[in-house]
Amino acid sequence: MAWQDIKNGLLVTLALDYEKNPQQFVTLSRQTVDSSWARVAVAELRNEGLVDEEIRGVIRLTARGYKKYQSTLLYACAG
Repeated sequence: MAWQDIKNGLLVTLALDYEKNPQQFVTLSRQTVDSSWARVAVAELRNEGLVDEEIRGVIRLTARGYKKYQSTLLYACAG
């Protein structure tokens, strides 16, 4: 599914930014914000407690989201 690919891509991008500064919000591109698939992906991440959304299109990974990213990464490397 397209939204799942977007969701995974967002997690990777946000995790890299989280490693630099966990408190920093990231502004999504206009193209991403306008995408209905991206809105679904962000909503799911927010509902799962994996991202905080300051305003529409401005998000950051939560500590919980970063832990999930790390565990997913470890699982992928081990598999």
